[in-house]
Amino acid sequence: MPESKIVGSEDLSPKDAKWVTLKKLRWTDPTGKERVWEAAERTTRGSSGIDAVAILAILRSETKKFPTSVVIVEQFRPPVGKYVVELPAGLIDGSETPEDAAIRELEEETGFKAQSVLESSPILVSNPGMTNANSKLVMVDVPFKGDLELSEQKLDSGEFVTRRIVELSKLNEEFDRYAQQGYLIGANLAHFAHGYDLARKLESGQLAGKLA
Repeated sequence: MPESKIVGSEDLSPKDAKWVTLKKLRWTDPTGKERVWEAAERTTRGSSGIDAVAILAILRSETKKFPTSVVIVEQFRPPVGKYVVELPAGLIDGSETPEDAAIRELEEETGFKAQSVLESSPILVSNPGMTNANSKLVMVDVPFKGDLELSEQKLDSGEFVTRRIVELSKLNEEFDRYAQQGYLIGANLAHFAHGYDLARKLESGQLAGKLA
């Protein structure tokens, strides 16, 4: 299958936009002076007040047949014009809870069915200087009796998502390989992987000399 690519670009009028719009915000600073800010806003936010979820799925074998792993996805992201490796994610539908959306989106994008929700983060923002878009990071448990088993993805028409299973302890190592291939790394995935590695190094004392 040919790789995706940008073949054109043009200005979009807000009246023709389906998913986002632009806003001119007036606000006052601590001195009382009124200022102006330009922002992008989602038009699809439901009653939960939260736009989307990112899903950290912990894949584990109850009989230790494979190391604890996570599922990540690769897909072309038109706004950056490149393939991005990131956590499975998706918009929250209607009155759906973030946790229900996480379980649904994980199965649709990867084929994996979560058994339970382990943690659900507070509301997160990733680029508050540009957009009001927000999300939650939902961690879910995907256990297997023995070997890891793959199920069919349930992608919508027009969705082209490649899933990959990566050993949790080796996740950070994958980023260099992806970067060499021209991929961009999703921020929430990178932050998690770097944090996980940092915690392991602190616990093992690997950074003791550098922190002294």
